[in-house]
Amino acid sequence: MAYPVLSNTAIDARDARALAEFYRELLGVRYRAGDEPPAPPQADDSDWIVLVDEQDHRVLAVQAEPDLRPSTWPSEEVPMQMHMDFRVPDAAELETQRARAEQLGARMLMDRSADPDEPLYVMGDPEGHPFCLLVG
Repeated sequence: MAYPVLSNTAIDARDARALAEFYRELLGVRYRAGDEPPAPPQADDSDWIVLVDEQDHRVLAVQAEPDLRPSTWPSEEVPMQMHMDFRVPDAAELETQRARAEQLGARMLMDRSADPDEPLYVMGDPEGHPFCLLVG
């Protein structure tokens, strides 16, 4: 039996280019050929940007949604709707990646780094989408 294969996860953003750049830096991936930022820097009206790994496999797509309302999680006023989990090998790397995410524009939503069973941080990306950094 054949099954569908996940091509990538797509995430909405008010500023698709800025959010794609955040995840490009955070995950160490690159733009799909043709999706690179315009040069020289100018207004960018990209509405669909795909990020790929070193084997050109799709990792994440970002699509423009100018009317997006950011999640207010943990409040349910605007629910989380979806989130991604990013695994790191140990607690030291968890701290390194939390600091990197914050330098790239993420903000802390929940600190569970002291949890002995599953240390993690819930972060909000620059558009407000929650994601987890966890030891696993």
